[in-house]
Amino acid sequence: MIHIGYELALLFFIYSFFGWVFETVVAAVKKKQFVNRGLVNGPICTLYGTGAVIVTIFCQELVGVWLFIVSVVVATLLEWTAGHILEKLYQEKWWDYSNVKWNLDGYICAPVSVLWGVFCVIMMKWLNPLFHRLFSLIPVLPGKILVWVMVGVLVVDMLATLIIMSGRSRRIQQWEAVDSWLTGISSGIGRRIYGQVDARIRKAYTLKTSDVKKEKVTDVFACGCGFHKLVWLFMIGCFLGDVTETIFCRVRAGVWMSRSSVVWGPFSLVWGLAIAAVTLLLYRYKDRSDRFLFLMGTFLGGVYEYVCSVFTELVFGKVFWDYSKIPFNLGGRINLLYCFFWGLAAVVWFRFFLPRLERWIEKVPMLPGKCLTWIFVVFMCINILVSCMALTRSTQRSQGIPAESGWQEVMDQRFDDARLKQIYPNAIDVTPSKPNIP
Repeated sequence: MIHIGYELALLFFIYSFFGWVFETVVAAVKKKQFVNRGLVNGPICTLYGTGAVIVTIFCQELVGVWLFIVSVVVATLLEWTAGHILEKLYQEKWWDYSNVKWNLDGYICAPVSVLWGVFCVIMMKWLNPLFHRLFSLIPVLPGKILVWVMVGVLVVDMLATLIIMSGRSRRIQQWEAVDSWLTGISSGIGRRIYGQVDARIRKAYTLKTSDVKKEKVTDVFACGCGFHKLVWLFMIGCFLGDVTETIFCRVRAGVWMSRSSVVWGPFSLVWGLAIAAVTLLLYRYKDRSDRFLFLMGTFLGGVYEYVCSVFTELVFGKVFWDYSKIPFNLGGRINLLYCFFWGLAAVVWFRFFLPRLERWIEKVPMLPGKCLTWIFVVFMCINILVSCMALTRSTQRSQGIPAESGWQEVMDQRFDDARLKQIYPNAIDVTPSKPNIP
């Protein structure tokens, strides 16, 4: 397994380079000429590196057919999400599988998804162990320096490309603002840089004008599916999720227990993030059939719950739910019945709750609405930070690590084990205890 952060970074760059080579060779065969298929100027395709790191982290405990299935779902979801993000940013489609059978919006299709699954299995079974052995031959300090240099170059490359490409849909007269940001570069040079990047992108990708209409600017607060509405839906989802799970536990187990994800307030982050994410991803499909929404909700909900379970265990050393006793479960992290619940929740959300909540949110006056949005953001950021500190300190206590700094002492006083047991009654500590050495 890969645990060291800089090894994950090295994997990111290696697979990004391999992805660039693969994409470039395929494009060269089709176009009969060399083309740089990377979004940035360097010889990397960051989507491949990102996918490889995600699969490495979240699929390391899977084997056999489950590794293949989960890899297919994760890689497909990543490709689908990245395609829509690029379309949202640039109002153009960067790849199109519309001519391939079993495709969705031209961004994903069954044959390519199966190919991703095969690649991921090869990566997990053979390539990652090989790279892990090779990384052990690199001295740690030079390796870390190399990673930081590559990260710095990539960040500069991505920022420059993003700034240049963000002007794709603007008129050429607007380039003065970009040129002034580039400190001292004249308008003519700025246009030439833009032209070179634009020509490279258009040569490498068959861009297609997006068929999604850009939302008009109105004087209605949180109109459409933007930042402000998603924040409000996140807060509402956190609260409703906590209430729903509390009532469910009361009915099922006959006891009242806290289902909150944070130390302050009745808020379930899993539900809030799920509602905000599914709204963002499926908003354009809200008028599709109930069957479509159910299937998408089932798959997205299952992947989301699995990722949340692995994430909390890796970061905090705690398991907050365990479905091992429920039939058709995967590692106790998800089960088929609850995945169906996610699908039903998606249908109910888009058919009943979302339209009513949208009308209610959009009635909020503009200025108070924006002020409340940022109050929500600041409050939840502080709430999440304190909760992470409390859980981290709880893990340290279980390992016998004494409080040596101020924040550790505050966490011990404010959120001792008894208090955290009230907030997280179902949390199971899976970190190994530190032995007492006399």
